[in-house]
Amino acid sequence: MPRGAVQTTGASSFETPYRLRKQVVEPVFGQIKQARGFRQFLLRGIEKVRAEWTMICTVHNLLKLFNLANAA
Repeated sequence: MPRGAVQTTGASSFETPYRLRKQVVEPVFGQIKQARGFRQFLLRGIEKVRAEWTMICTVHNLLKLFNLANAA
């Protein structure tokens, strides 16, 4: 296969890894924006932004675990 070519999963011609990626990853960004109200970074500088993003993702994951534990 040529470098950079997209390999299909075999289920159908348009189910590429890019389409499957949308199903798994991108809803998390929407949940963080909508439910957590995160629209922009408060800090400047790549290191501070990375730290802020890590904190936001950690809170998101902890809240998911907390909600799952309460539902069970």
